[in-house]
This record gives sequence, structure tokens and C-alpha cells, in this order.
Amino acid sequence: MSLPYMNKWTKNLSLFLLLGLSMFQIVLAQDTSDAAETDEKKQEKKPSGQVLDKIIAKVDNYIILDSDLQKAYLEASSQVQQGFEAPTKCQVFESLLINKMMMAKAEIDSVIVSDAEVIIQTDQRFNMVLQQFGGDEEMLIENYGKTGDQLKSEIQDAVKEQLVVGKMQGVITEGLQVSPNDVRKFYNSIPKDSLPFFSSEVVVGQIVKKPEVSQVEKDKVYNKLAEIKAKILSGEADFASMARQYSEGPSGPQGGDLGFFKRGELAPEYEATAFELKQGEISDPVETVFGIHLIQLLERRGNTFNSRHILIRPTPSEDDLLKAERELDSLRQEIVDGNIEFAKAAKENSDDRETSDAGGFFTDPASGSNRLTSRTLEDPILFFTLDSMEIGDITPTIRFDDVDQRGQSEPGVRILYYKNRYPAHRANISDDYEKLKEAARRKKEEEILANWFVLAKEEVFIDIDPAYDNCNVLAEK
Repeated sequence: MSLPYMNKWTKNLSLFLLLGLSMFQIVLAQDTSDAAETDEKKQEKKPSGQVLDKIIAKVDNYIILDSDLQKAYLEASSQVQQGFEAPTKCQVFESLLINKMMMAKAEIDSVIVSDAEVIIQTDQRFNMVLQQFGGDEEMLIENYGKTGDQLKSEIQDAVKEQLVVGKMQGVITEGLQVSPNDVRKFYNSIPKDSLPFFSSEVVVGQIVKKPEVSQVEKDKVYNKLAEIKAKILSGEADFASMARQYSEGPSGPQGGDLGFFKRGELAPEYEATAFELKQGEISDPVETVFGIHLIQLLERRGNTFNSRHILIRPTPSEDDLLKAERELDSLRQEIVDGNIEFAKAAKENSDDRETSDAGGFFTDPASGSNRLTSRTLEDPILFFTLDSMEIGDITPTIRFDDVDQRGQSEPGVRILYYKNRYPAHRANISDDYEKLKEAARRKKEEEILANWFVLAKEEVFIDIDPAYDNCNVLAEK
């Protein structure tokens, strides 16, 4: 069975359902604009009895809708990496089917993901969507035609599928290794006139310092939360409304509700406080790595607890930022003087974990390579800064707004290192070893997954709409 896009697309196809990306917005906008039309226009466009959507495949209790395929195909086509062809609709359909098979087999093989992990990622993704509307749920409803709870439910289903599929793939391909000889064989198997053409790429690193917030600024937050608590206890306000008004956490729009978590799944300081509270009791302000919280225990069941919180993050002052700049200026001088290598300095000093582990260098999340094209170099400020630099340059300290994985922005300072630039070229094993290694890995994964598919399809019920028989997804190839 040929699965040329399975590995990449099974990891990415569901993302457009939950990340609030532009294609997701376009598709939803098209859906919800239809919903906003008058009944008269609906009747003109959609005569009574017309099928608006239908099930095109079923794997045990999991279904694929025709609309799922159309949206996934649009998203997959929009994310094609340079040098590679877009997938066909049949290939995308095949990938969706594999996802559902993995979901069904995960139940059989008892491969599960924790509810806490699903809830946390759902909150993060929903918050990213909500932030595009300034946190205004009414505006979200107006644009999407769905309430926050409805949209969150859809996101949660997609998040769970993504996590389960990823875990199943890890189980299936466990132990996979790619040797240099595998890479050479893969490269030599590609006809020279079929080698992909890569546009110019750059290698860029950064060292980030997050200013340490002074106790003065923290005390301002402690006092604010104490005032909020006093208002709640006096009956002047309720916890949920205060959370919606003041909380900077992803759960703020939902009144601060976090749902049930087991011991060990949240920040230690948060958990310790929550377990000391009586049901309905509100804590004093508690500091964690995420900020300062006001916590209310809603319910405790043995080793699990349900709580809600109001989170406020202390903001660094101008003095805090200046102190961080001075520290980074000194480190930059050490690098320029040759006393320490940039990569070592980044690993030991940078406050940005996503880049510090890679010696400070930005990497392409799809390939893991530190060579970025203008397409993967998403930060426009970074792009234009590099345009004024020479290879080998290190910038003076620059202030910037750092956006974390939760979509939260916080001030920071950084220096940028323009290490190298690669001109546009046709793929070769010397310059593109890491890309070819990743492609060889995908090919091996496809072979393993294809063998798994042959066995797995006998253990689950699969029904495909005749309209897609031409895709021959169940035929051995």
C-alpha cells in the first residue's frame, strides 16, 4: 500500500480544526455566512431535500464526513512544503481513514491519552481562537455562528484525535532508526531530474532574557487579587464574573473553570493550595511559574480535584527591562570577544526553551532543520532585521514581545545571530542531509504503517462510500 503523505498529513490534517489558522477561518466563515442568510436565500440556494453533507467512510464508531475531506484537502494543499507536490484528494482521504483506524485500534489496544492533556490543549487552542476576537465571545459567535462551548467541544474532539493518532504512530514505529547508509540509498533512488529545488535558506539564532519581575510589581498583583477576593467574599461580585474580567489565563472566558485534574498534573504550588482548601473556599494569592493565582476549590474526589482560578501575571517595570538588557549586553560582548561560543551561551543563558536546546537556533517544526526559508521564518520583524545584517553579525540587544505556546505575550530582550545563508539550489546530499534524512525516515515510517494497515484493517469494520471506490484505499499496493 502506498502512503506517500501519511506521516506528515496524519500529524497535521486535524490541526486546521483547532488552531484558528487562516484556512480554518476561511472555511468556517464560508459555513457560517450560509447560516446567517435569510430563509428565502437559503431556499434559493439549497432546495428542500438537498444533501448538505454526508458520511463518506466509517471505521467502527468513527466517521468521516464529506465536509471533513473538503476542508482537510484545502488545508493540506495550502501547507505543501517547497519542492514537493500537493497531495491528491485520494491521498488526503486515505490519511483521514488511517486516522480513524488508529482511533479504533487505540481502543482495542488500550492506547489512551489523559483527559487532563486533552483539556489543557483544548483550552490553549480555544484561547488562541478567542484572542483573535479580543476575548469577546459575542464576536466569536457572530463570526462562527457557534457558542464558545460548541466550538470548544469541536476543538476537544479534534485535539483528542490528534493526540491519540500521534501516540499510536509512536507505538507502531517505535525503534525506527535511519542510518547514513539509508539516507544515501534514499537519495540515490531519486532520479536526478526529480530532485526537489530548494529556495534560499538562512540559519539564525537568538538568546532571550526574560526580565525578572521585581517584588514591587508582584506586590501590586497580590494587592489586586486581595481586593478581588474581598469583593467576592462580601457578595459584591461572584468568582466567575471576576475571572472573566481579570483573569489572564486561557480559562478566564469560562469563568476560570479548569475542570478535574489529578495530583501531579498542575503546578506544585497550585495543587498544594487547592488540596488544603475546603469545598467552596477561596485561597489567598498563590504564586507559580505561570503568575499569581486566586484559587477556589469546587470539588474534591479522592486524588482528583476540580477548581477555578483568577490568574494575573506581574508585568516587568522599565527598571526590570533595563536590568535584563545590561545582562544580555555583557553576554553579547563575551561572545563577540570570543570568550564563549554563541551556541554554548544560548544553552546556558537563554530563557527561550524552544531555541535554547538547539543552541539558540530557530528550527523548522516540520523538519527539525535549523535552515529556514522566508516561508518558515514567520516573524516579520525577524525577517526585516536579517535583511539589514551581514553573515556573522550579532545584533545589539533588542526589545520584543515574546508569545508563548498559550498565546500569551510578555516583554523580553534578545540578541540575534545571523550564522549562515544558503542560496537556492537543487537538493544534494552534502547541503541537504537533514532534509533527506527526514524524508528517508518518512519513507520507512510509511512502509511500517503500510504493513500495520494490512493487518489492522482486518480487525476493524470499514465502510466506504462508493463515490470513493476509485481511491482504492483498501487495496494492497
